[in-house]
Amino acid sequence: MLGFLSARQAGLEDPLYLRRAESTRRVLGLELNKDRDVERIHGSGVNTLDIEPVEGRYMLSGGSDGVIVLYDLENSSRQPYYTCKALCSIGRDHPDVHKYSVETVQWYPHDTGMFTSSSFDKTLKVWDTNTLQTADIYNFEETIYSHHMSPIATKHSLVAVGTRGPKVQLCDLKSGACSHILQGHRQEILAVSWSPRYDYILATASADSRVKLWDVRRASGCLITLDQHNGKKSQAAESANTAHNGKVNGLCFTSDGLHLLTVGTDNRMRLWNSSNGENTLVNYGKVYNDSRKGLKFTVSCGCSSEFVFIPYGSTIAVYTVYSGEQITMLKGHYKSVDCCVFQSNFQELYSGGRDCNILAWVPSLCEPVPDDDETTTKSHLNPAFEDAWSSSDEEG
Repeated sequence: MLGFLSARQAGLEDPLYLRRAESTRRVLGLELNKDRDVERIHGSGVNTLDIEPVEGRYMLSGGSDGVIVLYDLENSSRQPYYTCKALCSIGRDHPDVHKYSVETVQWYPHDTGMFTSSSFDKTLKVWDTNTLQTADIYNFEETIYSHHMSPIATKHSLVAVGTRGPKVQLCDLKSGACSHILQGHRQEILAVSWSPRYDYILATASADSRVKLWDVRRASGCLITLDQHNGKKSQAAESANTAHNGKVNGLCFTSDGLHLLTVGTDNRMRLWNSSNGENTLVNYGKVYNDSRKGLKFTVSCGCSSEFVFIPYGSTIAVYTVYSGEQITMLKGHYKSVDCCVFQSNFQELYSGGRDCNILAWVPSLCEPVPDDDETTTKSHLNPAFEDAWSSSDEEG
């Protein structure tokens, strides 16, 4: 640590180098927090979580019972043991509550005064956070599996919606209407995600085994259909132009938007170059996935080596994004995990499962290591993290 600080002070290292190394160390030390509880409100499984990007303080959860809960993650009591309290909830007695399972909740990216939710009741609802009243309701003909607003767009306010039908629908929050439809998939749309790098680029995943990238400004729409074989198999082959050999039910861009992660019911996770659609062929091994609907997984942000956190049965598997190495399995839920979300300000992870619980995973405190035993020091370091802590003094 002193080596980092002195190198930064002398201008030998990038000022962000220490921050990335410390963020990496904290992610590698994630463990179930025994001192922090998240108040249990949901009476059935937790399907979706979202932390607002403005302060990183407030979290939304949506459940199979149609209930939406808003939590304050800040420890206002300043006590070592505390409970993240539910500030308010949209319960079964609320006049605008969703009738069926809530599949996605998302904060408006630029302001905590608004959030959105979508449900199996075929509605997408826009909520006023302060009054907990609906500001707008979009009705669809099909069950909704997923929706997403661009985290960076300033020139449009489109919400992409994936339903049981094969068409991707774009709703405009400004006009209050569905502005246009993207056609190209053959079966239901299980996941949608806007690029965090480009305002108009959208990724969609379908039960037809395909993942498509779209530029929503183009009349034709589709830019690329991802091909797991990178075009090396005959177009006549059954798996030509497919991203997986089963349903594709999860999508997540890396924080810089340069790569896209996908998961499918073929128990595989793949990493794609989002600019040319190339399969990078990173091998993550078997990634267990029996979800019949969308799977909500997440990636780290601000680390020297980025990580992906993905529900894996009743655990959460942690992989390094670019090498495919499995770092650890986070165990704490009693039933299947359906969603997880990363809080990048403090390198914390929150997960929701069918056991009705929301668990907080936080970096473990460093235990002192004897200075005179270098071998002990090295044995405590995770292989994915060793190089990041070499100081400029040692290199000489």
